[in-house]
Amino acid sequence: MNCLGTIRSVTLLVLTAAVVMPVLAQQRHPAPPPAPQRQMPPAGGGGRGEHLAQWMNKHRNLTPQQQQNALRSEPGFQQLPPETQARVMGRLGQLNAMPPQQRERVINRAEAMEKLEPQQRQQVRGALSQLGALPTERRRMVARAFRDLRRMPPEQRQNTLNSPAYRDFTPQERSTLNNLMQVEPMLPQQP
Repeated sequence: MNCLGTIRSVTLLVLTAAVVMPVLAQQRHPAPPPAPQRQMPPAGGGGRGEHLAQWMNKHRNLTPQQQQNALRSEPGFQQLPPETQARVMGRLGQLNAMPPQQRERVINRAEAMEKLEPQQRQQVRGALSQLGALPTERRRMVARAFRDLRRMPPEQRQNTLNSPAYRDFTPQERSTLNNLMQVEPMLPQQP
C-alpha cells in the first residue's frame, strides 16, 4: 500500500474509532444527570465512558482474536448494524497490525477527534472526504499544499494561497484546501 493509501486507511480508522467508541460508551454508560457545579462538559460529548486509548490499554495483553471477542461483548456492539460491526472489526485488525508508534499516533488522533463537538467532527469528515474524492495525483498535490500551509502562521496562509504557486489548483481543489484550512485548528498537530 502506498503512503497515501496508508494515510487514508489511518484516517478512516481514526474517524471510525471516533464515532464508534463514544456510541459504545454511551450505550454502556447512559448520560448522567448534569452535575450542579460541573465546570467543563465532557469533551466532545463522548466523554462518558471508555475511549479508544483506554479500551486498547485495558485489552493490550489479549490476542487479536481475544480483543475481537471482547469488542463483540461490549454493551451496545450487537445493536450496531452488521456492516458497522464488520467495519469496526476490520479496523481493530488494522490497528493491531500497525507498528507500535503508528498505532499510538492513530489512537491519539482518535482521542483528539472524540474531543470535538459532533458538528466539528462532521466538518472535519466533510473536508477529508472532499480531499479523498480528488483524483490520486491531484489529492497528493492538495495534501502537500495543505501540509505546507499548515506550517505557516495563519496570517501568511491566505497570501500564500493567492500566490502564483497555488494558481494551478482548480476551483474544486481550492475549495478543498479552504475547507481543510477551516478545520485545521481541530486536527491533531503533525509530529
